[in-house]
Amino acid sequence: FATGLTFSWTADLIAIVALLGSARFFLALAGMDVGTSFGGIGSSREVMIASLAEPAMLLIVFSLALVAGATQLSTVAAFMGSPQVGLRVSLGMSLIALVMVAVAENARIPVDNPSTHLELTMVHEAMVLEYSGRHLAMIEFAAFLKLLLYMSLICCVFLPWGQATAEAGPESLAPGVVAYIGKLAVCGILLAVFETAIAKMRVFRVPDFLGAALMLALLGTLLLFVSRTL
Repeated sequence: FATGLTFSWTADLIAIVALLGSARFFLALAGMDVGTSFGGIGSSREVMIASLAEPAMLLIVFSLALVAGATQLSTVAAFMGSPQVGLRVSLGMSLIALVMVAVAENARIPVDNPSTHLELTMVHEAMVLEYSGRHLAMIEFAAFLKLLLYMSLICCVFLPWGQATAEAGPESLAPGVVAYIGKLAVCGILLAVFETAIAKMRVFRVPDFLGAALMLALLGTLLLFVSRTL
């Protein structure tokens, strides 16, 4: 909701991608640790999705770094809100790729159904099927935080309107918080409408879905690289 905050220097996009990958790795280990067949199936599917989603996410980061000249999230968000960015096809491709990666990373429809317990289609739920109590609560809380993180990335980087600056004083932070909450609400409504309008795809179609995201991210990066060299 604001740029130039005290700890904004710690938010590096490459570090964020690495931390998200580490969290998925430990979640897959937790799924295999229970020793059930469902946990192993869910973990293998989770790793398969991660192996396709993480390269696309890195290419999106490279595209943003080529545009803003930095990988620091606060710097990228401030630059994306400036008039010199304009409308670019490459950034549109990166936005679509990021939405597709966010859907896959958060186990949402059409990649996964977070409310199903059908053995043949479970991915995330298969890993946490044997967990209960505080352990299940922490896993679900982490999943909600990841969804919030991806929504925040989309809103703050590709929809940077209404962001405040820390240098302007505390009174400027309130409109930024209101704009941030409003953008999150719009993203949540769009996600709900999208999930009710489309059916879940087969597990074997997920590589095609994430392959399309990877190609979009790659094309966006190549377009930016070629435009900078001309």
